[in-house]
Amino acid sequence: MDIEERIDLVLRNTEEVITRGELRNLLETSSRPKAYWGFECSGLMHIGIGLIPGIKIKDMIEAGFEFTVFLADWHSWINNKLGGDMGNIRACGEYFKHCFEALGITSDKARYLWAAEIAGEIEYWERVIRIAKASSLLRVRRALTIMGRRMDLSDVETAWIFYPCMQAADIFHLDLDVAAGGMDQRKAHMLARDVAEKLGWKKPTCLHTPLLLGLLRPEQPGDAGRYDEDAALSARISSKMSKSKPESCIFVHDSPEAIRSKMRKAYCPPKQEEGNPVLEHAKYIVFPQLGLLEVPRPTRYGGPVAFESYDELRRSYIKGEVHPLDLKMGVAEAIIEILKPVREHFKRNPEPLERIIRIEATR
Repeated sequence: MDIEERIDLVLRNTEEVITRGELRNLLETSSRPKAYWGFECSGLMHIGIGLIPGIKIKDMIEAGFEFTVFLADWHSWINNKLGGDMGNIRACGEYFKHCFEALGITSDKARYLWAAEIAGEIEYWERVIRIAKASSLLRVRRALTIMGRRMDLSDVETAWIFYPCMQAADIFHLDLDVAAGGMDQRKAHMLARDVAEKLGWKKPTCLHTPLLLGLLRPEQPGDAGRYDEDAALSARISSKMSKSKPESCIFVHDSPEAIRSKMRKAYCPPKQEEGNPVLEHAKYIVFPQLGLLEVPRPTRYGGPVAFESYDELRRSYIKGEVHPLDLKMGVAEAIIEILKPVREHFKRNPEPLERIIRIEATR
């Protein structure tokens, strides 16, 4: 695989890279650059967590990256996930590892690392303090949106202020070349780049993927609380797939019947691409994984049709050649196929899933 192919693989279906020139230079000068993606251990895994990051992690591994899946147990504790109970958080992290391994990110391809494994090192906390000293309180407070917290909150725990500094410290302590995450993690990554310039540390290249819409009608700018200064991004964050709205999300171990039912009820405006979560699922999940989408169209409307690219599907849908219900069913069946290894994994190893379900039920 040449440099151009590696760059294309890393950048496909991403929202932005900061910067492309840095990425190119990295791939030209390093045979095994280091990258990571950090995950809060917060409950059941939906496809916005499992498949969007999972597909990109596999892309980067294929492109030659040494990849770390960072299970952020300390960060989850600070953010009061699962009631702030570290035992529950650790159980969730183990369950996350099972999910990702079932999706093909096995331990022989990526390293799984707990935040607790570096939190015991004094050098790590020295980095946290140096980052805090190099950053204003206003700048750090603005970055609290990476925790899923609204910008207009007046009651802020002191511990929350540590979170962005820790996330930046993770990047430097692991000596990473690339920090990957969703667009909602951008502020922490930019904090790390700014601090790197001030302290003379290695500046990380940052790679951001889109936030997968939930299956409900998306929020419009101004409809919800502020999660970012940019109104469009704020609306996107409030509309992203979330386990707190189970009817809006597909969990990675959902049954075929549950996936079909949720997709059948999904928001899918005819002849419209913008704000259409079903088309997004096709674009960001189905085509990267399968390279094909089969739509079971009734015979009287031309019969079943197969699309070999998202652009081909988009053009046909906008013309009205594909009915929303047919699109939903095609996407549902594709996702059912993609998630089959996860369902089979938890049939063989039910305890990690059963444990997190019990934890969620008793909260």
